[in-house]
Amino acid sequence: MKPVKQSFKPVLGVIAAGLVLGAIILLWNKDGAGKPAVQENAGQSEQAQSPDHGPEEAGQVAMTAEQVRTAGIELAKAGPAGIGTVLQFPGEVKFNEDRTAHVVPRLPGVAESVQADLGQQVKKGQVLAVISSPELAELRSTQLAAQKRLALAQLTYEREQKLWQDKISAEQDYLQARQAYQEAQIQAQNASAKLDALGANKAGSGSDGALNRYVLRAPFDGVVVEKHIALGEAVKEDANVFLLSDLSTVWVEVNVTARDIEAVRSGEPVTIQSTSTASTATGKISYVGSLLGEQTRSAKARVVIANPQGAWRPGLFVTVAMAQGVHQAAVAVQSAALQTVDGKPVVFMQTAQGFQARPVRTGVTDGAMVEILEGLPAGASYAASGSFVVKAQQAKGSAGHEH
Repeated sequence: MKPVKQSFKPVLGVIAAGLVLGAIILLWNKDGAGKPAVQENAGQSEQAQSPDHGPEEAGQVAMTAEQVRTAGIELAKAGPAGIGTVLQFPGEVKFNEDRTAHVVPRLPGVAESVQADLGQQVKKGQVLAVISSPELAELRSTQLAAQKRLALAQLTYEREQKLWQDKISAEQDYLQARQAYQEAQIQAQNASAKLDALGANKAGSGSDGALNRYVLRAPFDGVVVEKHIALGEAVKEDANVFLLSDLSTVWVEVNVTARDIEAVRSGEPVTIQSTSTASTATGKISYVGSLLGEQTRSAKARVVIANPQGAWRPGLFVTVAMAQGVHQAAVAVQSAALQTVDGKPVVFMQTAQGFQARPVRTGVTDGAMVEILEGLPAGASYAASGSFVVKAQQAKGSAGHEH
């Protein structure tokens, strides 16, 4: 047994030596090789946090003074301002009904000629159409007969009057002649009045003097906005063959809600802005309705405006603004400075590097100035006119970062 125990001693020595060597290797990896790895990671972290490689401040737009000047960007300072409070109402341009007429024949007949076209500008008394009417021929024949009887009755009366004055004929003959003459006058006047009511008292209005020719004429200067007659068409006496309107003035019909009805009065000045064009006009409230609509619960008001160029076409939707005093705002900017970024209103405030988009909360506005409730301090310099250029520059920079 003693030799076996002695043979284990070399084996135990080898194992001990291996354990010592393994411990040395572990210590070397921990104190030597591990340190460079930690230093390398730390270097990468410092590089990521370096200002040269960090992200730009949110909303910052870099622009030099020369770029601002070249782009035509005007700077202004935010500060207190008096802003006119404005009531705004929807409206619609309508025909001036005082200068709009449905032209009807007033006699049945057949259209012999139609001389006015849709959209044509016509003058007062200008021929629109000529209608052949048998009924008119009867009326003119009656008038001519009445005039002939009147002439004969006048001659008889004058003769009987002279004979009676000369004591040749009896007074009874003179009185009968006078009565017949007066009755003839009444009949002639009645026949003439019927034609006057139709606007056809001039016999032979047609080119060849025909008694059945009825001439439709424009009642005033205007534009033919509707036409419902054609050559050879039979028309009734109440048919609306033409719609004529004088478009030199138009009505703006305004819808006024019940809560604002007390503030709208006749004579109040208003500004009218087209919702689809850049056209604007000024006028005064000429009428305010007394009743509220059952469905809309709003009243109708009216503004009469001049329309010399025909820009205000009936059917055009507009916005009607009416001033209601002045609101003193602690901080206000020009309306041109307000832009929309990501669906939110912003103002581009000037910084040392250029501009920064400042989200703001707005208050009242009068179209020229806007109240700023939050987001921009008083005295801050901002991009006013030309702020859209700064917005475009910001969008360009955002697109570059995405790529």
